[in-house]
Amino acid sequence: MSSELSPRGAAPAYDDAEKGVSEKVIVYPVEKKALTYPADEKKDLFVSEKKDVTAFQQPQVKRDPYALQKGAPKKKTSKVIIAKLWYNTYRKLFTIAFSINMIMFGFAVSGHWPYAVKFAGAFAVANFNVSILVRNEIFGRILYWLVNTLFAKWPPLWWRLGCTSVLQHLGGIHTGCAVSGIIWLTLKVVNTWRNHINENNAILVVGIFTNVAVIVTAVAAFPWVRNTHHNVFERHHRFVGWTALFLTWAFTIMGDIYNPTTRSWVPDGRHLVRQQDFWYVMGMTTWIVLPWICTREVPVDIELPSPKVAIVRFRRGMQQGLLGRISRSAVKEYHAFGIISEGPHAKYHYMICGVQGDFTRSLVNDPPRTLWTRELKFAGVSNTSTLYKRGIRICTGTGIGAALSTCIQSPYWFLIWIGSDQEKTFGPTISGLIHRHIEPERLVLWDSKVRGGRPDTMKLLRDVYKSWNAEVVFITSNYIGNSEMMEGCKEAGIPCFGTLWDF
Repeated sequence: MSSELSPRGAAPAYDDAEKGVSEKVIVYPVEKKALTYPADEKKDLFVSEKKDVTAFQQPQVKRDPYALQKGAPKKKTSKVIIAKLWYNTYRKLFTIAFSINMIMFGFAVSGHWPYAVKFAGAFAVANFNVSILVRNEIFGRILYWLVNTLFAKWPPLWWRLGCTSVLQHLGGIHTGCAVSGIIWLTLKVVNTWRNHINENNAILVVGIFTNVAVIVTAVAAFPWVRNTHHNVFERHHRFVGWTALFLTWAFTIMGDIYNPTTRSWVPDGRHLVRQQDFWYVMGMTTWIVLPWICTREVPVDIELPSPKVAIVRFRRGMQQGLLGRISRSAVKEYHAFGIISEGPHAKYHYMICGVQGDFTRSLVNDPPRTLWTRELKFAGVSNTSTLYKRGIRICTGTGIGAALSTCIQSPYWFLIWIGSDQEKTFGPTISGLIHRHIEPERLVLWDSKVRGGRPDTMKLLRDVYKSWNAEVVFITSNYIGNSEMMEGCKEAGIPCFGTLWDF
């Protein structure tokens, strides 16, 4: 975002076939196995929805037509395509949010907008308020629900693609407003220092601590930190962030109740609640607290089909396109995984946890009976699949966890899963869900271990895209696989959305 069983302990590394770099070519029939868990009572979710479609048939020739040819030169992607992918909607939204703030900031520091100088603290917490709001899971679910309800299938394709892109890249507003808020807060602290003769020294000290705490919180969220040192990111972004919230309350209240003219404290509650910055900080606090209200410790069942994967089963069903956070602790080390479910009324939902770090390794080596999770799940890009008439969900390895529900719950989505020895590695539960609910005409399972390596992914995607009459492709893969498919789809003119790392 794998097949020999090994003794209990640290999981072995992925082999060449699992990485998709082996070069052997073998034809492999898919074998169906019985389920480990009892199947849900319903047999077919979409009897009334099925349509006659042209079945996608892989050509029957001696050499696998989709096998990646040995020694084939890698096609270079044009710099224009790379630039377009780099300057995605995330960075566009960041540019808009940051630019608007910097224009206002320029007027303020140049002396053309005294109001902004006087209320620099309010501008800071207003930006923090928006930044936290767009990351709030409840707010996100409401946005996805509104878009999916209002714009499902009928508007022009460009509009629906735009809706998906904005929803997926809301993090651009989050970071743009957060960085802008830090700049406004710095201005507020500098102005307090300049006027320190009339200001109380305690206000200046608290302001400096607040500014430092907010900067540390922001730096901890840089992509290279959160992607390579997840625990460092979480501890600093969450716990230093909470500290920054308390300091912001102190800085705001102290600034509002101190009168620099008389150099005295005026603890007037009625005056305090009339200040705009007070309500902005109240909003920040509300958006931060709300998701934690939904946190619960729930019972789980864990299946270990191989030493490299844990299948975590939870009670109750879910709609497609959701992700959930789980942890062994109530407040720290939360990790997000895609949710697999047969529908909102199913008995169970599942998460596939591939062994990649200490947390996922502990699920295999020491399976827990309970886990902490937020009962209200957050929406991912797949949740917008209802906007499209037909689509393709392509994934590699444990990415099936984020992709499978969409194809199970909608008969208009085609699944391509590239992995290594999927039946053995991921077990009969996942295989059973696939074979029970996804018909052969909308399914390609590529076993890189048996078929000798990775497929020519873009050739496979182009053929399926044309045969299935798809409108869009959703991709879940590792960084390299995601980049290759995104670049290939862009060059082929295929609308696509991939995994994000710049969030």
